[in-house]
Amino acid sequence: MRIKTAVILLIIILFTIVLLQNRDYIFFEILWIRFFIPKLYTLLFAVAVGFVLGMLVSRPKRQTDHFNNDHGNHNTLSDDDRDYIN
Repeated sequence: MRIKTAVILLIIILFTIVLLQNRDYIFFEILWIRFFIPKLYTLLFAVAVGFVLGMLVSRPKRQTDHFNNDHGNHNTLSDDDRDYIN
């Protein structure tokens, strides 16, 4: 088993233990709405939001202009290619 897989498995196990230990209800208030919800739901919501934000931040930048990405290097042909064209 690779180290990355073992670390991910350990994090999942620890997260599951934390979730199972926090099943009691808490008083929650959003603006003027008050209600009781399990801690489990608030933790799951926080983890889901963190995961989505992490995925959005870590996405590579999309390249829209493929023709202007050579950064001024217009001489991309090898000598053999230039001989073949001429």
